[in-house]
Formats: sequence, C-alpha cells, structure tokens
Amino acid sequence: MTRKRQYGEVANLLQGVVNVLEHFHKYMGIPQIRQLSERVKAAQSELGTQILADFEESFPAQGSKRPGGPSNVLRDACLVANVLDPRIKQEIIKKFIRQHLSEYLVLFQENQDVAWLDKIDRRYAWIKRQLVDYEEKYLRMFPEEWCMTERIAVEFCHITRVELAKVMRTRAKEIEVKLLLFAIQRTTNFEGLLAKRFTGCTLTDTPGQKRPESPLETTNPFLEDEAGEDVGTDKDQDLPRKPKAPDNPFHGIVSKCFEPHLYVYIESQDKNLGELIDRFVADFRAQGPPKAGTEEGGAVLPSCADLFVYYKKCMVQCSQLSTGEPMIALTTIFQKFLREYAWKILSGNLPKSSSNSGGLTISSLLKEKECSEAAKFTMDELCLICSILSTAEYCLATTQQLEEKLKEKVDKLLMERINLTGEMDTFSTVISNSIQLLVQDLDAACDPALTAMSKMPWQSVEHVGDQSPYVTSIIMHIKQNVPIIRDNLASTRKYFTQFCIKFTNSFIPKFINHLFRCKPISMVGAEQVSLIYHILILLDLPSIGSQVLRKAPASYTKIVVKGMTRAEMILKVVMAPHEPPVVFVDNYIKLLADGNPETFQKILDMKGLKRSEQSSMLELFRQRLPTPPSGADGGSSLFSTPTPEQESSRIRKLEKLIKKRL
Repeated sequence: MTRKRQYGEVANLLQGVVNVLEHFHKYMGIPQIRQLSERVKAAQSELGTQILADFEESFPAQGSKRPGGPSNVLRDACLVANVLDPRIKQEIIKKFIRQHLSEYLVLFQENQDVAWLDKIDRRYAWIKRQLVDYEEKYLRMFPEEWCMTERIAVEFCHITRVELAKVMRTRAKEIEVKLLLFAIQRTTNFEGLLAKRFTGCTLTDTPGQKRPESPLETTNPFLEDEAGEDVGTDKDQDLPRKPKAPDNPFHGIVSKCFEPHLYVYIESQDKNLGELIDRFVADFRAQGPPKAGTEEGGAVLPSCADLFVYYKKCMVQCSQLSTGEPMIALTTIFQKFLREYAWKILSGNLPKSSSNSGGLTISSLLKEKECSEAAKFTMDELCLICSILSTAEYCLATTQQLEEKLKEKVDKLLMERINLTGEMDTFSTVISNSIQLLVQDLDAACDPALTAMSKMPWQSVEHVGDQSPYVTSIIMHIKQNVPIIRDNLASTRKYFTQFCIKFTNSFIPKFINHLFRCKPISMVGAEQVSLIYHILILLDLPSIGSQVLRKAPASYTKIVVKGMTRAEMILKVVMAPHEPPVVFVDNYIKLLADGNPETFQKILDMKGLKRSEQSSMLELFRQRLPTPPSGADGGSSLFSTPTPEQESSRIRKLEKLIKKRL
C-alpha cells in the first residue's frame, strides 16, 4: 500500500497495527514479536520519508512559483502523518508554511520601498489575501485540528516582527511620532482582527512562544469625570482600544517590535507638554487672574484639569503601546511637568508680599483711613491666592490618583519605580505658601494698630473708655479679609481652618509681645487693654461676616482659649498689688504657670517697679518656684497640659467673662 501510495487505507491499518503492537511490548524478547515490531518501524520510517518527498515535490521550497494543487493523496498522507513520529507532521507544516510565505519575504525585502512603515497596510493586506487563497485551495487538504490557517497567520506575524525590527534599526533616524503611531495603530488593528478570527491555540505549541501577559484594564480612569471617554482627540495620535489581553492572545505578537522605538513617542509627549505649559502661562497672562466676586473667584484654575486630561490620554495611549520601560519614561515626563506647573502657573503667580507700612507714624495709625492702607493685598489678589491654593489641592489629590493608575497599568515588576511623592510634596508646599501669604497679609494689616497700642501712655489712663481706633482698625481688617478668604476657600474648608489656626497662632503671641511693651501700665489701663483683647472677636473669627453661623472647629477654639487665657492672666497679675511680695509671686505662679524669669521681669516692668524692687522680687520668684518631682520629664505639674475637661471649663469661663465685659 505504501508503494502504491494508498495512504487512506494505510492510515486506518497503521493505527490498528500500532495499537495491537502496544499489547506485545512486554514480549519483545520473543524473536518473532521483535521482528514484527522492527518491520512496523521500518514501514513507518519509509512512510515518513516518502510522504515528506511527496510534499516536497508538490510544494517545492524554491524553484517553481506555482506549487502543485491539493490532492486526495496528500490529504490521506496527512492522516498517516498523524500516526507517525510527530516530527513528520511538524516538518510537513513547516515546509508548507515556508513555501506559502516565500513570496512575502521577496516582496517585502528590507531594501524595497514597500517595506517601510508608511506602507505597512500592504503587509496585512497581503496576508489576508493569502489566507483567503489558502482556504479556497487547501483547507480540506490538512486535518482541521492542525489549525493551518492560524499557523500561517502566526508565522507571518513572527516574520513581520523580525523584518520590521530590522528595517526600523536601519532607518531609525527616519522614524517620527506620527509615522510610528500610524504603524502601531495599523498593527494593533491587525492583531485585533486575528483575535476575532482565531483562538490562539497554536501559540502554546510554537517553540519559544509564550502567551503574553495581560495588561491591566483601562476602566475607572483616574479622572472620574472622564470615565468612558475615548482615548485622545488628535486624529494622528488616536489609537484604537485594543481588546483586553485575555480576549486577544495575539496582542504584541507583531507590535512588540515597536517598543525599542517608543522613545520617539516619549520625546514627542515631552515636547507637547512643554508647549502646553507655555500655553497655560500665556493664557494666564492674557486673561489675567480670576476676579473677586465672580464665579471664577477662588475656583480651581481650568488649566490644571486640561493638564490631567492630557496626562490621562498619554497614559492610556502609552499603556496600549507598552506596559514596560516606556511607561517609566512617561512617568518621568509627567513628574517634570507637574513640577513645572507648580512653579510656573501656581508659585510663579502668587502675589509678592512687600512691606508698605514702614513709613506710617503713630499719629497716622490712629486714623482709620490710613490704617486700612496697611493691608498689602487687594481683594483680587486675595482671590488669586485662594484660587492657587484650591488648584494646588486639586493637583495634590489628582497626582495621587495618577500614581495609583500608573501603578495599575505598568508591569508588576516595575511598580516600585513609580513614585510621585516628590510632586505631591511640591503641591503641598504651594498650599503652605499660599496659607502663609494670607496669614502674613492679615498679620501685617494688624501690625500698625498693635504698635500704636504699645505706644499709648497707659499709665495716665484714668477710666475705661469706648473702643479705641486701633481696635477698630484690627476688627476692620479681620472683617474685610476673613469673609473673602472663607468664601473663596468654600470648596476646601480644611485649609480655611488651617488659615484661621495659623493666623491665631501668629497674632496672639504678637499681641502678648506688644502687651509686654505697654509699660508702665495702670490698673485702669490694664482693664482697658483687657477689654480691647476680648473685643477682638477671635473666637468667632471662622464665621465672621457669614450668614450661616457655624461653631468654630475645636482645634481652633482650643488655641484661641489658650492664648486669650494667657493674655487675661498677664493682665490679672499686672492689676494685682505687688505687696506683700510673697502673695504677688505666688499669685503669678498660680495664674501664669510660667517659670521663666524673663517673663516675670516683663510683668514687673509693666507694673513700673524700680530695679531695686525688681531684684528682690526676682530672687523671691526663684525661691518660690516648685521643684520638679524626681523622674519627671524635665518639668513639673506647674506646666502640665490641661485635660479636655479643664479646657472646656476654661472656654465656658472665658465666654462668660467676654459677655460680662462687653
């Protein structure tokens, strides 16, 4: 049957003979059995050689351009090959595919014009025609389980990847971003087409081939309002959404060759983002800062949203090209322009603080009109600072989301190399600087009034009078600035609270320092100063001028109460008689809980005591200080932190005292 090429009958008989022979495997010691087995092996070897020769004759590797057509003999020969050594089947497949793709290697040689990226479509059009031609002519010749159509397509992909890599290495200088993205787009389209047509079953039994790892899904983009948006708007750079890797085992089978050249894409994004930042700078100059009292007042600058939308487009686009090193390179570009945005758009546009109150005299400070001129920033400038603060907060939060998304998309082994902490710190610095500017501005507006207060002749005050001009000035500045800042930071209340806390932390020690300069001060004068301090409405600062009365945050109230209580205690000590000295010193220690001799000295100066009297008082003060208990952390209960219950009690007492005095 072999000699007559009756392969159909051979296939049926050979399978039966092989199955029967397996039962006699343990009897190979019997000469007749061994001879039969050797005859079967010889027949198989002869069949293998003959079938390969038949295929070589019908489908020569070189020479005849027109291979022989399919035949029933070759179809039956494939059935026989299924029973023979697997290497026979592999050799048949290899020879047939090589012959089928030989024309491709000639047409698309590296030196041919059609081999370049701008004509990449022709490669994929060619293989589509070949596959149609194969299925029309040879589909029935090979067993269905051989998946020959898919094997031809896969081998075409391997050849194409090698050939494209070769031509791109040779002509690397000619690759520019639009051409590269065009080639990648057409290639990923083709890979997507393969996924629709084939299962990818032959990829696992191809030597050296592994099913590519699946990149992470592109759902839940880091910008929530951009969810579901297609990638990109630029026609030349718009990549198709590839099927997710579990659905596309062919992803990267050709397009992997573009990865070494993605630096062209990264460089392009570097240039594009540089131009985008320059445009933001120019637009800001042309349009001017947001105006107070408008919808834009204090709002997040629209340019930052534009920046992150572009980032998202780049990130998704790059993840479609590669989830390896190019994603790390893109992250570095992102970091660079986040810093540039923080410097050029945010920090660079913060109003400059410059002192303009140095030339004011004490007499002019008492004039309300000139006192108001001590404020450095206009309403529009305050609004701009708030807007920059809000923008920095938006950038901080969105940069954190960007980092998370980059880590999701990049290969797991590279995740640790994505770290945007430095950029988040930069935006935090912008926030801190903005708050500090707001605090300094209000602080500076109050400085002249505090200076005027300390220059008053408090010793000659004979009765407690009405509100003084400098008190009016301080309250006026607080009422002018705080509502503007609060309204413009409505979207970020925690930073408004931070502003209030920082201002109070700055103002109260400054007030107390000026308090020590009010010397000498009479008892009536101390009463007047005490009245001044309680009128300063610090407890109501967060809600001043607001139609909605909110209780001030506990963290803020605690700071105010602590500072106001200290000022109140200083004035109480000053008003107390210094005779007998022991009672005065003990009273001071009890009320102020301050063991610093310098503070005690300042109190004595305020009372107008002579140096001789002060010396004996200071000596007594040192003697009366309580000794810290052994094992204490360098301090005594004199300076212990009050409990929450004590703090609450102090707040209630202070509020009653304020109401009583007012």
